[in-house]
Amino acid sequence: MRDQETELDRLNIKVVVVTFENDYFARQYVTETGLEWPVLIDEKREAYRHYDMLEASFLDLWGPSSWLVYGKELLKGQKLHKPTNDVHQRGGDLLIDPEGIVRLHHVGSGPADRPAVGEILARVRRA
Repeated sequence: MRDQETELDRLNIKVVVVTFENDYFARQYVTETGLEWPVLIDEKREAYRHYDMLEASFLDLWGPSSWLVYGKELLKGQKLHKPTNDVHQRGGDLLIDPEGIVRLHHVGSGPADRPAVGEILARVRRA
């Protein structure tokens, strides 16, 4: 997504990261990754419940697609970090327009399941 930052700006897309981690771990993540987007902390997971991002199964978390993603990260020289909280919490991606209309609602089946940035940009262009 960072590779497309110029296009995100051109389309007036604002990225916000939401996490259920506490402030300490959220700040640590921002420092380690160099993340420059705003981070919102939702320790009570209200947004997760509102958008049906509930618990993932064992196979969702540890299936072949997850191993493939982790392997690619290792090959790029990335460090894998020990989870600090609930590994079963699903993630997802939302695209909400300025009027509050949800244009994309993707609930990840596991850590490897994310829509392509191109798909997100295409939805914005069509809106």
